[in-house]
Amino acid sequence: MARIRVQDENREITGTDEIRAFLKPFGIWYEKWDVEGRLPAEATNEQILETYAPEIERLKKSGNFVTADVINVSPATPNLDALLAKFSKEHTHSEDEVRFTVKGSGVFHIHPDNGPVFAIQVESGDLINVPCGTKHWFDLCNDKTIRCIRLFQDTSGWTPHYIDGSKLHERYTPVCLGPAYMQPAAQFDSVVKV
Repeated sequence: MARIRVQDENREITGTDEIRAFLKPFGIWYEKWDVEGRLPAEATNEQILETYAPEIERLKKSGNFVTADVINVSPATPNLDALLAKFSKEHTHSEDEVRFTVKGSGVFHIHPDNGPVFAIQVESGDLINVPCGTKHWFDLCNDKTIRCIRLFQDTSGWTPHYIDGSKLHERYTPVCLGPAYMQPAAQFDSVVKV
């Protein structure tokens, strides 16, 4: 389950209702989808997209998304450090960033105009959006492994628009709480789009 950490206020928020209530004023929505028992242990990207097709279609209709894919990142991913560096600095996107975590975990740091910087740790079963234009950055947890469904409004995907001169991301540690949930996924395809 997701957790929110407000580092500057030394507080943590857990519980589905509390997380939703905290995120709502920032235009961020949170859903919890069932994972256990829905997917085979070593599901292919195609099986994941097929299994979650009803949820994906609902989101496509409500958010004008045109495509979805599955991304797999692990220590075996070629050029992993360079890939992670693209998203670990403060940036925005020109569309909503939507991710459903199938396995693994990571941390979104959100820098809203109307509140403190906060971190959302996502794990298996968590779906969140980062609204268009919201300043944020993303880090993987210590095992550097995550498998997600992503939705896009533009088939070319998200392009990070970096905040000029911002070094805010250096003040906040990508702390992940709790155990890692995913074994390395070198056997999986890196990306499949539908």
